[in-house]
Amino acid sequence: MTTAAAMHYTTIDSPIGRLLLAGDATALRLLWFVEGRQVATPDPAWIEAPAAFREVTAQLTAYFAGRLRVFDVPVDPGGTPFQSRVWRALQDIPYGETESYGALARRLGDPKAVRAVGLANGANPISIIIPCHRVIGSNGALIGYGGGLPTKRSLLSLEQGQRALL
Repeated sequence: MTTAAAMHYTTIDSPIGRLLLAGDATALRLLWFVEGRQVATPDPAWIEAPAAFREVTAQLTAYFAGRLRVFDVPVDPGGTPFQSRVWRALQDIPYGETESYGALARRLGDPKAVRAVGLANGANPISIIIPCHRVIGSNGALIGYGGGLPTKRSLLSLEQGQRALL
């Protein structure tokens, strides 16, 4: 990205719809859906800078084509200490696998924190790269996703080798 103080952004087309990317000189800070259940628009103070997101865009393209399993772009989602713990734990869920909210809470050492884990998962500002789509209900059902359940289903199908999205 460019200067540390300024937030830059771009939007890109993807097989699951338009995505808004935003970040600064140090890290990607947002990857949001432009359409869906939780939509996003750029802050008027942000500077449009597509070139700042070439690497992120290339990695997303490779991911959607089924050629990339692990992202290595720097990310900084911010958040509370608890949210940060949950978001780090999401990145430990292997590509192609899922984990329930309850199992994630147990892995974090607090089996009673299922609701808090769900809220943190839903507040994840860097979708796909921090793979909140890999979290499912305790009964295996697909529940809650900012890009909508069809998008969640598509991402999981991609990761489970059923089809590339590109």
